Formats: sequence, structure tokens, C-alpha cells
Amino acid sequence: MTDPVTFASTSARFALPLLFSGQAQKEFYVNQAHAIIDALLHPVVEGTADAPPVNPVAGEAWLVGTAPSGAWAGHAGKLAAFQSGTWIFAAPRDGMRIFDRAAGQDARYENGWLKAARPAAPAGGATVDTQARTAITDR
Repeated sequence: MTDPVTFASTSARFALPLLFSGQAQKEFYVNQAHAIIDALLHPVVEGTADAPPVNPVAGEAWLVGTAPSGAWAGHAGKLAAFQSGTWIFAAPRDGMRIFDRAAGQDARYENGWLKAARPAAPAGGATVDTQARTAITDR
């Protein structure tokens, strides 16, 4: 007979709480897992900051900066999401993607957040295409 499979108390990648048979208050663990999943499923952040906003809106998310303070102290570099009146935090993993509203662009995590560099403004040439230059510089 094979040995039964045993599980840790949380999932390996994002520390989602796991349920066990006979566990009391299962709804707490399920709701916590759903809140984390809600924050991580197609995440959109308002920007990067070291301090939480004064009046956050439910579902709002931020990237925590390098010198966090207040409710974010000790969570540098994590994704902070405001859920049910409190901040929940998730450490980014390689391959994670977000949309940063402040920057107006996507970012990908690979040992740090990577964003595409803005293309250099066009220069030189005999013919100046003003419409093309406007399209490039307005983005």
C-alpha cells in the first residue's frame, strides 16, 4: 500500500491556505485564499509607493517600494492589495505580470520588476514624418 500524500499548511507558490479534514473555521481559510487569488488574478496596480494611501478602495493594489512604512512596513517589493478593510501581501514570483496604471504599461517579474524602455525619439533623416513622431512621443 502506498503512503498517503501529506500537504503543508499553505501552497508552495503564493502561500494560499490549505484545508484539512476536521479543520475548524474552514470558511476563514477559504475566504483568505479567495482574497489572495483575487489580488493575483490579472493584477492591476495603481503604482509603486512606500506608504499606503490614506483612503484605499476595496480591491486597490500597489507595488510596495524599497522603504515601506506604516501598514506596509516589512513588506518591501511585495504586491499589496486592500481587501476587507485590511492589506494583504503577496511576494512576486518569476513570470508574474501586472499592469501598472501610473506607468501605463505592463511589467514582468524576473528577479525584479521589468518594464519595457520607452523608444528613443526619432532624429535625423531627410524627410520628417510629423505624424509618426507624434505617435511615438505621445506614448
